[in-house]
Amino acid sequence: MTLRTPTPEEPFIARDATYHKAPEALRVRVQSAVAREGRARVVHVGRRTLAWGLAFATVAAVSWNLGAMRGRDAAQDIVTHDVLSAHLRSVMTTGRLVDVPSTDRHEVKPWFAGRVDFAPAVPDLAARGFILVGGRLDVVDGRTVAAVTYRYRLHVVNVFERPAKDGDQPPQSMSRQGYNIVHWSRDGIERWAVSDLAAGELAAIAE
Repeated sequence: MTLRTPTPEEPFIARDATYHKAPEALRVRVQSAVAREGRARVVHVGRRTLAWGLAFATVAAVSWNLGAMRGRDAAQDIVTHDVLSAHLRSVMTTGRLVDVPSTDRHEVKPWFAGRVDFAPAVPDLAARGFILVGGRLDVVDGRTVAAVTYRYRLHVVNVFERPAKDGDQPPQSMSRQGYNIVHWSRDGIERWAVSDLAAGELAAIAE
């Protein structure tokens, strides 16, 4: 035990307290305990941060996927609306059904050369009941497309074509405002067939 003579300026407790020097072993134990507690806190915080990071990444990935899907659906809805609007304009009394009237595909197909930056297909579908009427240029989704027009009995069928952004897609049928639409992609060309023809009959044009 060591007694120290306090100065008059020190507080009462400081002057009258008894001082003991801690053993070296106690100092080592205290430092080790503090170090262990620090490491435990670091591990806990690290694990919690990692868990939050994984959760955030999962939510972000799901949100991005949903946003992308909704974006694609919204874009497809816009194109479908444009296709239907183009069809309706063409069949109106004051509308323009064709730019090159002809039942000969060898006359209609070359007409598109130089007018669009791809080679649209103009198949002869007379055996299936679709009689070629001709072709014209139209606008869908802000760009020029080829429109090939057929008649099936008393029904007008417009087939809109443009270069496909993706690979081949199987035919998908839908209805808008009482009209049927078939959408598909094949051989690098994306197509929409539109008519007031029955859905089952219109679907045959995609075959």
